[in-house]
Amino acid sequence: MPDNTGLSTVNLAARQRMLSQRMVLQTVLAAQGDKAQLQAAERTLSLFSDSQATLLQMLKKLDEASARKVEAVYHDVQGVGGNIQTFTKLVRTALDHIAQRDPRQAASVAQVVEHTDAVLEALNKATTVFDDISKTQSDSMKRELSGIVNDIQNVAREAKVVSFNALVIAARAGNFGREFAVVANVLTGITGKIDGLSREAIVLA
Repeated sequence: MPDNTGLSTVNLAARQRMLSQRMVLQTVLAAQGDKAQLQAAERTLSLFSDSQATLLQMLKKLDEASARKVEAVYHDVQGVGGNIQTFTKLVRTALDHIAQRDPRQAASVAQVVEHTDAVLEALNKATTVFDDISKTQSDSMKRELSGIVNDIQNVAREAKVVSFNALVIAARAGNFGREFAVVANVLTGITGKIDGLSREAIVLA
């Protein structure tokens, strides 16, 4: 079984488009007697089917709002999910007919070719909705990160005030405040580093 781990829903959906077109080409060439293309088409169909199953499993991990968007696309009037299933069945039938040298192979291959535009449009819709979900999640993460960075900056500013006051007190204490001054200086250095890191985090966000 192919390894689909590490691929996002967007990348997986986009790969399905490429695989669908590859299958059509391989099926047409297989129908012309190319045994190597028949084997290649079988592998591509297996990869396409497994990838689609993986994609549907990944959908279960989406939040409720995102899941509703996907459901709306997969089960709308034009039926993205239904188009993909129909295409898979047509390819399966065509490959079986080719392997068996069935007289119906020409008709079944023609059906695969005829359904090419429909499945490509369906896969484009699926990729678009996954891309929209990915962007929404990314924007949400950016806002959350920005909020965390702001909190860190607030703490750093408060720490700077504390360290400054500590240095003032240490200076007034004279010799008795030397050790206290060392601690205050270290705290000042730490807050400076925190401030620098928070600025970098803002740029990345």
